Amino acid sequence: MSLLRKSVFGGALFIATATGALAADVPADRTLPYPEPAPTTLSRRQSEPFAGWYLRGDVGYRMQDISSASAATGFTSPTNNKLNSTVSAGFGAGYKSGWFRSDLTVDFTPSANYTGQVAAPGDVGAKVTATTLLLNGYLDLGSWYRMTPYVGAGVGMANMNISDYKSTVSPPFGTVKSRGQTNLAWAGMAGVAYALSQNVLVDVSYRYLSLGDATTSSDTFGAMRLSKITAQEVRVGLRWNFDDQPLGR
Repeated sequence: MSLLRKSVFGGALFIATATGALAADVPADRTLPYPEPAPTTLSRRQSEPFAGWYLRGDVGYRMQDISSASAATGFTSPTNNKLNSTVSAGFGAGYKSGWFRSDLTVDFTPSANYTGQVAAPGDVGAKVTATTLLLNGYLDLGSWYRMTPYVGAGVGMANMNISDYKSTVSPPFGTVKSRGQTNLAWAGMAGVAYALSQNVLVDVSYRYLSLGDATTSSDTFGAMRLSKITAQEVRVGLRWNFDDQPLGR
């Protein structure tokens, strides 16, 4: 037992001596620093002021349709109504959080020719332009090989402008000023985005648009109304993220 007590006492004395020597090497006003944890992707995103935000730009080919045209009371309404296809261009800004994202977009079209028939093909004509402002929401459906399919919907306003109306069979007759009107607009879309990098995506999509009516200015005899204008679009665009997004599996 005497030998055991001596061994324990000797070991304790050695540990105390070694600890004191180590403490003597460290300045009295300084403590040993703790190692800093490696930054995670989440902490890096939280530190970026515009994390989750993105800008977008799109161009499209718009195939337009018109349900009917209504002439002033006492005049024959046109049939065989057609509204030519046109191109569209737009831009917007949005925010992405996980599988959900939303954006606010503005789109413009140049004038498209409208024609209708009362007595002869094309005896009623005008030019129609559209500007839309939409608030959109999207569900991203997962990512595979840098591709992310999605579905979405939007609601907002459409400003429909009709100009250069010409007809000798349905009013207004002669030259009248262009006229714009603002309607409720809505959209449904589906597409796929491909990540070129963590910041840049190519977006290819289909969009259906309901744009409402367009009505000419009036003269003494009345005005012409083009009703229920809709469009189907094929669109290609770019999205630029302010922060780095994962590329997917």
